[in-house]
Amino acid sequence: MDTNFPFDKEKLLNLMCRTAIEAGEIIMRIYKKDFSVEYKADESPVTDADKAADTYINDVLVREYPTVARLSEETKDDRARRQNEFCFIIDPLDGTKEFVKRNGEFTVNIGLSKNGRTIAGAVYAPTTEALYYALEGVGSFKTSKEKFGKIFDENDKIGVSDRTGKLIIMRSRSHPDEKTLALFENNKDRISEIKISGSSIKGCMIAEGAADAYYRFGPTHEWDTCAMQAVVENAGGVFLQGDCSAMTYNRENTLNEKGFIILNKKENLLK
Repeated sequence: MDTNFPFDKEKLLNLMCRTAIEAGEIIMRIYKKDFSVEYKADESPVTDADKAADTYINDVLVREYPTVARLSEETKDDRARRQNEFCFIIDPLDGTKEFVKRNGEFTVNIGLSKNGRTIAGAVYAPTTEALYYALEGVGSFKTSKEKFGKIFDENDKIGVSDRTGKLIIMRSRSHPDEKTLALFENNKDRISEIKISGSSIKGCMIAEGAADAYYRFGPTHEWDTCAMQAVVENAGGVFLQGDCSAMTYNRENTLNEKGFIILNKKENLLK
């Protein structure tokens, strides 16, 4: 056992994955019915599903890992979290706009940071029942709700592509911007396809080799990226802030102000 990691790795990841799946089941029960939509001060939507999944996830994590701090999109922030070496970083429903549109492109994200660095993550897509998870030093994995059983099954291991030309680029469905579109136009000779999707699915597609890059110049929050970054990096990918500096977590300011870049390889950075 790594003395710098005081938790049983298999137990921890198993809990993160199963909690994400169970939160996804709560979300799908609401998704199949009429649900109310409210809007926050920043005009982002929040639904019954966001709130119910948030309550469930936090209840489980508090019960099973009471000494680990938590930062969640739908829970009032306790800044005391910053004194903790470990912090769960949670987005109970990533892609609420896609949930409201009922296009299925949303996920449950549960990440874990240690001293500001993402070290583990579980990303679950409730409509497709695809589960991605990762742990630093072990790797990234993809399975399904139906098949999920043995944690860290080598048959489920995933990795980024080796492509350096004819790149497959991901683009946000709900957050396109002129800077991104101009970047694509300036590099059209290097791009073979642009795929559009919502939520953390985009990063997970790069982690499994189905795409090669994703640029997000607009702001996001820590809970949007923590779990996804763990999946990307432990699959061999690159995850940076928009200015190519390192992304850190459990910060005072939870806003990812510089945007972010995900690549299969550093040499595929578009300019």
